[in-house]
Amino acid sequence: MYKKLPVGIQGFEKLRTDNFLYVDKTEYVYRLVHNNVPYFLSRPRRFGKSLLLSTLKAYWEGKKELFQGLAIEKAEKNNPNAWQKYPVFYFDFNGSGYQKEGDLERKLSFLLEDWETEYGTVNEDNTLEERFQKLLKAAYIKTGLRSVILVDEYDKPLLDVIADSSLQDYNKNVFKNFFSTLKSHDEYIQFIFITGVSKFHKVSIFSDLNQLTDISLDEDFSALCGMTRAEIDEYFTNEIEVLSERQEISVSQCKDELQRYYDGYHFHQKGADIYNPYSVLKALFSKEFGSYWFETGTPTFLINKVRENRFELRKFTDETIFASEAILKDYTGNTLDLVPLLYQTGYLTIAGYDTNKKRYTLCFPNEEVKYGFLESLMPSYVPKATPGNGLDIFTLDEYVENGRLDEIRDYLTALFANITYTVEDDPFEHYFQSVIYLVFTLLGKMVQCEAHTYMGRIDCKVETNNFIYLFEFKRDESAEAALKQIDTKDYALSFVADHRKLYKIGVSFDSENRKLVGWEVAE
Repeated sequence: MYKKLPVGIQGFEKLRTDNFLYVDKTEYVYRLVHNNVPYFLSRPRRFGKSLLLSTLKAYWEGKKELFQGLAIEKAEKNNPNAWQKYPVFYFDFNGSGYQKEGDLERKLSFLLEDWETEYGTVNEDNTLEERFQKLLKAAYIKTGLRSVILVDEYDKPLLDVIADSSLQDYNKNVFKNFFSTLKSHDEYIQFIFITGVSKFHKVSIFSDLNQLTDISLDEDFSALCGMTRAEIDEYFTNEIEVLSERQEISVSQCKDELQRYYDGYHFHQKGADIYNPYSVLKALFSKEFGSYWFETGTPTFLINKVRENRFELRKFTDETIFASEAILKDYTGNTLDLVPLLYQTGYLTIAGYDTNKKRYTLCFPNEEVKYGFLESLMPSYVPKATPGNGLDIFTLDEYVENGRLDEIRDYLTALFANITYTVEDDPFEHYFQSVIYLVFTLLGKMVQCEAHTYMGRIDCKVETNNFIYLFEFKRDESAEAALKQIDTKDYALSFVADHRKLYKIGVSFDSENRKLVGWEVAE
């Protein structure tokens, strides 16, 4: 039977009743619901957290018919207590905006009103937490069962106002007071599951839940959200064949492209290799390989923090971003450290782990994230790098592909000339390295390009079908000195037998005036 691709579908019941394809994750649901502990899970946006909570909601509401043919149906076969209808309180903080004081209270009140009607409680000018407490008691009296609490995207009301510390503190206090009920009325609660993109506020908000089990970096649940290669092979055979035909490549090549673009997430050093589910579904639906995750938006505050922290951008691709075990597992976010934030939000993932040092190595998970994130950074460093004035990467690519050396020089000259007055508080050395890294790494999306700035190797090598360019960049030294270094270090030696035309290019920058002042070329 034909199955529709569930692009953007976050409701489990709609997915099952409207004949959408479902990657069966109910094996994990079974394990979760039979461990009587409160859970917390951090995953990047668009990774299936809402669908997971919707699935848990359907399970606790006893909707057995929705689980026919799934792993959990077989697992619950001999359980006489399965499929009871529990009272479920599902707090979904997606969608709404929380930019003004009182927005969060109105959202909570709106949710409580429907439940108060259902369970017959009356709001007599009670506080929000008092209303919630009355609901838990009323639900237990009416059903004889304890309540299930599901909290989706708890941190959205906090991330929405991350630039306003006073309003964020206000929203945190609202949350802390409201959810203190989960501890004080524990005897009325059967199950708790809380999700969010970040976990840097959960400690303060849910501090009363001292037994909250964080499974964000748990090996056993590393594939709870997202897709594995085995799942893609099992569920999407027909769709991959269609995509490969549309792209005029083999099925094997198609799978390799899906892996290159959307795979590579690791939520434990030994955990499963995870694909971004939203991007995979969009690619199969659109029959194109695109940067779909980035179409849903990149948080501006992250881009600003990278720039404000003067982060060494080359660390993103040379696997020298490190994080201690404590930072990734227990990070509370009081200082908004950039590295754990980038990990939690999905821009970095685990590349390796040193058992002796208890240290993680982090990197971009895949091509979609790498180029999407760097493209988002580019306007922050070079605000005028737009197609209208010829400073975009596609323009540079055109010059490079056709051996237009004068235009390449003019492009780099104009690039730096446009930032003279925008980075007065930014050391030119950092800015210079960052822009060179961004430009040539983004160029590498279209041609073979390696940028190794200040690493004792050629600063940048670019290869096209007809040309090879070896760049050496110098600050406050002559372009002749840069060109001489290419010869002294024999950087061109490995291309002696190559049929392509090779250019050695020495480039000099004046750090005081922040501009390109020297350009020497040798064939």
